[in-house]
Amino acid sequence: MNLKKAWLVIPAAAALALTACAGGGSTTSSGSGDKVVTANGNEPQNPLLPGLTNENGGGRILTVLFSQLVRYDVDGTAVLDVAESIEPNEDASEWTIKLHNDRKFSDGTPVQAHNFIKAWNLITTKNQQQAAFFTIFEGTDDEGNGEITGLTEIDDYTFTAKLKNPTSDFMSRLGYVAYAPLPDSTLADPDAGGQAPVGNGPYKMASADAWEHNVKFSTVPNENYVGDAKAQNDGVTFVFYSSLDAAYQDLSSDSVDVLDAIPASVFKTYESELPGRTVNQPYAGAQYFTIPQYLPHFSGEEGQLRRQAISMAVDRDTIVKTIFNGTRTPAKDFTAPTLEGYDANVSGNDVLTYNPEKAKELWAKADAISPWEGTFTIAYNSDGGHKEWVDATANSIKNTLGIDAEGNPFADFKSLLDAEDKHEMTGAFRNGWQGDYPALYNFLQPQYATGADANKGGYSNSEFDSLVTQASSATSTAEAAKTLNQAQTILFQDLPAVPLWYTNANGAWSKNVDNVKFDWKGQPVFYQITKK
Repeated sequence: MNLKKAWLVIPAAAALALTACAGGGSTTSSGSGDKVVTANGNEPQNPLLPGLTNENGGGRILTVLFSQLVRYDVDGTAVLDVAESIEPNEDASEWTIKLHNDRKFSDGTPVQAHNFIKAWNLITTKNQQQAAFFTIFEGTDDEGNGEITGLTEIDDYTFTAKLKNPTSDFMSRLGYVAYAPLPDSTLADPDAGGQAPVGNGPYKMASADAWEHNVKFSTVPNENYVGDAKAQNDGVTFVFYSSLDAAYQDLSSDSVDVLDAIPASVFKTYESELPGRTVNQPYAGAQYFTIPQYLPHFSGEEGQLRRQAISMAVDRDTIVKTIFNGTRTPAKDFTAPTLEGYDANVSGNDVLTYNPEKAKELWAKADAISPWEGTFTIAYNSDGGHKEWVDATANSIKNTLGIDAEGNPFADFKSLLDAEDKHEMTGAFRNGWQGDYPALYNFLQPQYATGADANKGGYSNSEFDSLVTQASSATSTAEAAKTLNQAQTILFQDLPAVPLWYTNANGAWSKNVDNVKFDWKGQPVFYQITKK
């Protein structure tokens, strides 16, 4: 998920019934209301529909409002959730999905097969951002658009999914929020449903006006939820902060309960300042900066030389040590080391090693093609705690190559994402990726396949696309990993993005909560958190 994810993604219509806004006809918590957990968040970029959300601001919220066919344990293992069973045919090209018959949306309506089929088709027929996750289904084109003819409703609680090719990891993908069901009310009026989402997860919207734009989003337990992730608190309120430093100050005074990120200004001190109330663990996430294909000087042979030179001009080891106090690990590939099939020795990854002399040599070769002019910039969102590392990275490039380089701050994540979507970037831009599901494929296809929604730099390479498609049809994780790592050798040549470091989950919590755990993608497991 673009941070996605990561890092990974609504005014209510006046005529919308209260039950469709809050679920169950109630606007209050099913608990006493004094055990609400508060957490940091960001204003979502888009309406809160699974097909429109591929960034963390909206993603945090949707993951507590919706449940999918499977869910992920803390370690990333996929376990059945809304589905009672998911069974493949002999070659894993067609799957039969049976649903539990006791699951309901927060408005009290049942979760049935058509709620999945129509929700997924809403994404693909309306060309929504998450369409790329449906390229595997019969009926869609190479970008995931079009009617999914491969979905067939057998009865109210059973449907089949026919895929273009055998896909052995199909079940493990289905825990991502793009595959969530939608209630009939949202299917009939997606605009209203995006402003006041009605889900089937452990939480629901706290009231009709629970989304206070640019301020917060409040949830309460969904009394219709009967799954295995039942809320152990009276709700979660996501507070939208303009800076991580402000969020950390609130945490230090116990004014907010949980942070899933720590500002760089306190990396050296937060664990001692908050003893026993911090986390610092690897997860499926990575940081990059993308150099768009449409920028002058960054296409063709000249562009390839400059991209490689810039990558070799970044002293990752020093930045990780001085800015992050060792809470990051210099990248060796485009994925993450916590994923099955990860390889730290992919051919071509020497471009990720700091090599000033080689960087200067490559830059000079590019100048011989077309002399460089101007300033190399790296755009970032000021509300995400990125200034320190962006400045350090720009300085490393500046000092190594002898060019002007600097950070380019945007006020918030939404503004940065909007500029990326409109192809208005005048330089590079920072991006992170947080796994949507735990697989190498999820880091590569959404970010670098031709036309994929998270491919914000406009990269296209037919050989890379072919290998990714081949990997999707692999009969084992090992076979898929071998093909995907071959595809990465192409990325190391082209460098559509420059991998920087793997990210740890660096979070903290207040004295007012217990049972705080962070999962495989660095997010708090909200339903387990208890308020003292």
